[in-house]
Amino acid sequence: MQLPVVYQKAKEQVCKIWTTLQPLLTVHVGLAPSATALIILEQCGKNKGYQERDACGFHPEGACCVLDGPEKIESTINMKTLWKNISVEGIDIILSRDAGRYICDYTYYTSLYYGNGRAAFIHVPPLSESVTAEFLGKALQTIILTMLEQCGEQRE
Repeated sequence: MQLPVVYQKAKEQVCKIWTTLQPLLTVHVGLAPSATALIILEQCGKNKGYQERDACGFHPEGACCVLDGPEKIESTINMKTLWKNISVEGIDIILSRDAGRYICDYTYYTSLYYGNGRAAFIHVPPLSESVTAEFLGKALQTIILTMLEQCGEQRE
């Protein structure tokens, strides 16, 4: 599902995912234009600091995702463990604790909030000659399958 670059609409879609589909895990993928050959695994979402206006010219009430929500929410997926144990030939993978204060981080925090931490966010580079759609798809598949293995271990 493609989410719009609009805070309120993105939040509505994320809520719909959690209430309608009730997934074991939701994995969000966002574009990091400055990362040319880099996949970034985000560990947590932040609630406050959303001053930048979205595609419709708005920013969230109180510049936060959820009024009175926790300052940050950690994913139940241990991104550090994932990062240490996974490699994809031809692209670097790094760990991050700050997805930025725009739609990506907003969506991630909202999903972590409504999914009780059962969400993940991956920033990917733009497509290029070296990072093709097929290559990126295979890399994401490898990463997401490893995330699902972690979910299985947590359920046991």
